[in-house]
Amino acid sequence: MTAQNAQDGASAPEAPMLDITRGAATEEELAALIAVISEAYATEAAAAVADEPSVSAWTRTQRPLRRPLRRDIPWGRFSG
Repeated sequence: MTAQNAQDGASAPEAPMLDITRGAATEEELAALIAVISEAYATEAAAAVADEPSVSAWTRTQRPLRRPLRRDIPWGRFSG
């Protein structure tokens, strides 16, 4: 976390962790892997934006047909 982020109260995004479990990868292979994964992540993050629902003027001004039923009042308003 940088000093500026500490002052703002925001945390810096953590770098992804990469563990090699088998074999011995060279620096060039690791660089290529990181480049491909970073590009795929950036593309996916850019495409993962939710669209805002559009609300028409008709929907905004329209009133409900009737009030919702109150389930806490017994039938016939008599309890007994």
